[in-house]
Amino acid sequence: MNRSILKLAIPNIISNITIPLLGLVDMILMGHLSSPVYIGAIALGGTIFSVLYSFFSFLRAGTTGFTAQAYGAKDYSEVSYSLYRSTIIAIFAFLLILCIQKPIAKLSLILLEGSDEVLSLAITYFFVRIWAAPANMLLYCLNGWFIGMQNTKIPMAIAIIINVLNIIFSIFFVVVMQKDVVGVALGTVIAQYCGLATALIFIFVKYKKFIIKINTHILLDINKLKKFFVVNTDLMIRSILLVMTIAFFTNQSAKLGNNVLSINMILLQFFYIFSYFTDGFAYAGEALVGKFIGARDEKNLRSVVIHLFKWGCYICVPFAILYALFPTPFVKMISDQPIIIEQIQPYYIYMVLIPIITFAAFLWDGIYIGATASRAIRNTMIISSILVFLPMWYFLMPSWGNHGLWIAFLGFMLARGISMTFFAKKNILQLPNNK
Repeated sequence: MNRSILKLAIPNIISNITIPLLGLVDMILMGHLSSPVYIGAIALGGTIFSVLYSFFSFLRAGTTGFTAQAYGAKDYSEVSYSLYRSTIIAIFAFLLILCIQKPIAKLSLILLEGSDEVLSLAITYFFVRIWAAPANMLLYCLNGWFIGMQNTKIPMAIAIIINVLNIIFSIFFVVVMQKDVVGVALGTVIAQYCGLATALIFIFVKYKKFIIKINTHILLDINKLKKFFVVNTDLMIRSILLVMTIAFFTNQSAKLGNNVLSINMILLQFFYIFSYFTDGFAYAGEALVGKFIGARDEKNLRSVVIHLFKWGCYICVPFAILYALFPTPFVKMISDQPIIIEQIQPYYIYMVLIPIITFAAFLWDGIYIGATASRAIRNTMIISSILVFLPMWYFLMPSWGNHGLWIAFLGFMLARGISMTFFAKKNILQLPNNK
């Protein structure tokens, strides 16, 4: 079981680590410009896309769960139709996004908090990066399908290509062409389309036999569509609440000033680094849990859950130790501004707590997605975001300021891990309830 997990997890870890690496490079490029407003601008601009794409991130998760279960059941026709159904939705999604980009920008200006200069730069970033939406939507489907097929090496290759090219293009546009936030956005757009081209090449070369002629009766099967839309609607609600919580955290940070916004965005990079590392095991959980449920293999289903949490413990402790021992060197990699380095030090404790508090939530995400236990994952997110995070923020932030904001955020992540553990026996480990 450990070999099966690591075979899937290691490529995911490698590909996922390139994602926060890209975020770090963007922060470094902006952090070494003349003003902290550039960090705040790409943070708020990135928040717009995080919220926007949260409406459609179910395309990856749902595709993985359905594909893995069809693969485990050896229903290879359904394997193909899992990709077809999600691709059709992706096409409608990116057309909608491109058509309403101006209203999205206007709404973002109303909702986001920040100085006029930060908001202006954030919207400039938005109008350039929005043209990556078609590639982004389709990559959700393709990467989810590859993972469901128990193949994480292809998503690894795609992610490495995207993020390495993104870094190269961003450095070129920012350092050489002096394009500041526009350069970072252009780098993202070009790299996303390079990644999409790579994914399509893999489909036509390695999985050509799954490109079957579409039978509209199968594609539009009422029972399949009903389950597809119910599961993906739940996953969409879950993703929206997750991203809205992080967006709310970012917005509240902006209310505390440009320096606090920069500090919190730097600290969130260490949250993302750990999350993407742990998500390597979560994605392995999606693939294996889905396969074992499709094959009706309860023994291995329970085994993979136990082994995943052992690995979670193995990785959270070293991360916490590293964050505790070397906080300032890590921060200096992102920003060399003396005022930021000085003011961030009282918040180092949250760097240390992040791995310990958050790993369970990340792992359960993958397990629940593989089981397509969408209602339960939706309900646990509602509990954690609305009943835990918001009350903690309301009572703690007025008195404790940024410390209260961080405690509320970590409370949210802890609540997610605890609530999903509570619901796991009924929703994950009993096969009849997941059929």
